[in-house]
Amino acid sequence: MRRRTSITLLSVGHACVDVYQGAVAALVPLFVAERAYTYAAASGIVLAASLLSSVAQPAFGALTDRWALPWLLPVSTLVGGVGIALSGLSGDYPLTLLFVALSGIGVAAYHPESARLARAASAGSHTAMAYFATGGNVGFALAPLLVAAVTAAGGLSWTPLMVVPALAGTAMALPVLHALARRQRTGSGEPAPVGRDDTASFTRLSLAVVFRSIAFIGLSTFVSLYAQQRTSGGTAAGTAALFVLYLGGVVGSVLGGAAAHRWGRVAVSRRSYAITAIAVAGVVLVPGPALYLFVALTSVGLYLPFSLQVTLAQDYLPTSVGTASGITLGLTVSVGGMASPLLGRLADATSLQVGLMPLIVMPALSWLMFRSLRDPEPAR
Repeated sequence: MRRRTSITLLSVGHACVDVYQGAVAALVPLFVAERAYTYAAASGIVLAASLLSSVAQPAFGALTDRWALPWLLPVSTLVGGVGIALSGLSGDYPLTLLFVALSGIGVAAYHPESARLARAASAGSHTAMAYFATGGNVGFALAPLLVAAVTAAGGLSWTPLMVVPALAGTAMALPVLHALARRQRTGSGEPAPVGRDDTASFTRLSLAVVFRSIAFIGLSTFVSLYAQQRTSGGTAAGTAALFVLYLGGVVGSVLGGAAAHRWGRVAVSRRSYAITAIAVAGVVLVPGPALYLFVALTSVGLYLPFSLQVTLAQDYLPTSVGTASGITLGLTVSVGGMASPLLGRLADATSLQVGLMPLIVMPALSWLMFRSLRDPEPAR
């Protein structure tokens, strides 16, 4: 199988898996409307998807550093889909948390191994890794549309149809696994990485991704409800805001890979976070339809560094690529879900606008972490 074909299949599979990350936020307004959840209770669902994932992703990353586990791709895709499919069937809050947490574990198991395989297939290309990351962002962007389409007629009771992307993602993974098995039989496996780990830079990078995660997950949890308030629109206004937030990520990921070739990964990330801090302030403070413009700018700004941070992490830890991928794609991303209930409690006690104000600071903190980072030489 050609490298381009492998990256394409992995990118499409990534989209199918990340539908389930985006679906959690897309389901929040329905849980509020149909089950009368408070902001804190609704954000607890996001926490359930993130909490076990935050522990599982680095663990799966460490496992993939020790053993190749390509079978995780189809299995984890199915687990992620089944969890979301079952989440709308029971009005029992603990059971809903359990199903969403199951989906989070599936998503957690997928990312370290898929990122390792994508790095091998891309031969270190920033552009190819950007396409792999873009696949996930496409899944995020499609999630609110899929949830809206599935639940339009029957509400949450129709969520079992959300298993369809998981079936498609499994189909995408099987040819990649077949090609890997053939390569192993012919003895053309992956070469061992060469390079020295830079744990200090990796730690600062991880903190930057943590702050980014809090900003993005906090917005994805509440931007739908917030858009309904600020534009005096209905459910469609909220779905549109969430779609714009996710769609901007597709644009940002593609631009990030191209920009890195010209200006370097660290410089692009640093400038993106500086601009994003201003854009998030616009989302929180500017009323009316202009909110959608600032949501789009925020999304592009948050996603320009997304794939670049993954390759930076892998180059900072060349001997532990799976662990680096698991942390940057998983543990630090999940922190945003763990912070969402705090934002929900603040919103319940004051207003949703006040609850979102701490998010303005997060991209500025990411910018601060990148101030001391430098582009490493890619490990070979």
